[in-house]
Amino acid sequence: MNWSETAWKQIENRYQSILEMPFIQELANGSLPKEKFQFYMAQDSLYLEHFGRALALIAARAYDAKDTLIFTRFAENAIVVENNLHESYFEDFGLTEKGKIQPACHHYIHFLKSTAALDAIEIAIAAVLPCFWIYKKVGDHIYHNLKSENNTYQKWIDTYGGEEFGVAVQQAIDICDKIASETTEAIREKMTEAFITASQMEYYFWEAAYDLKKWN
Repeated sequence: MNWSETAWKQIENRYQSILEMPFIQELANGSLPKEKFQFYMAQDSLYLEHFGRALALIAARAYDAKDTLIFTRFAENAIVVENNLHESYFEDFGLTEKGKIQPACHHYIHFLKSTAALDAIEIAIAAVLPCFWIYKKVGDHIYHNLKSENNTYQKWIDTYGGEEFGVAVQQAIDICDKIASETTEAIREKMTEAFITASQMEYYFWEAAYDLKKWN
C-alpha cells in the first residue's frame, strides 16, 4: 500500500462526514441558500489567492524540476483559472467584493503557507493535497450520485467533477507517493499528520460557510 492509500484511510471518516454536511447536501440538490453560497465563494476566492502562493512556494522548493513545473502550473491555475470561475459566480450571484478573510479561511491559509515555507518540502506537498483530492472526490460524488436537474450550482459541480481537474489531482497524488517513498519514516508520519490537519480544515471551511461564521 502506498502513502496516499494509507493517508486516505486516516481521513475516510472525515470525508464521509463532509458528504453528509448540510452545505454539501444542499449544494448537491440545489437548495443551498444563496447567502451561504455567496459567503463560501467570497471566502474561497480569498483562499485561492493564498493557496496559489503556497503552491508557488512549494514549486520553488521542490527537489525535482518536473515537480517545480507541475506546482507552478497548479499555482497559476489556483490564482487565474479558478478566480475567473469565481468572477463569473460573483456576477451570477450578485457579489461585488470578496470582503475580509474570516476565521476558518484565515486558519487554513496560514497553516498552508507556514507549512510550505518552514516545514520539509514533503510535508508541505502533503498539506496541500486534500484541497485537490477532497474537492475531486466530493465533485465526483455529487456528479454521479446526487446531481439534480437545473441545479443553480451546476457550474461548481461540473468544475470539480470534471476530467481536467482529475488530471491535476492525480498528478498531486503521484508526486506525494513518489516523495514519500524516497524519504524517512519520520517525515512520512509528518506528511500524514499534515494531510489529516488539512482535511479537517476542509470540513471546517464548508461548516463555516453554512454557519456564516465571522469574527466576533
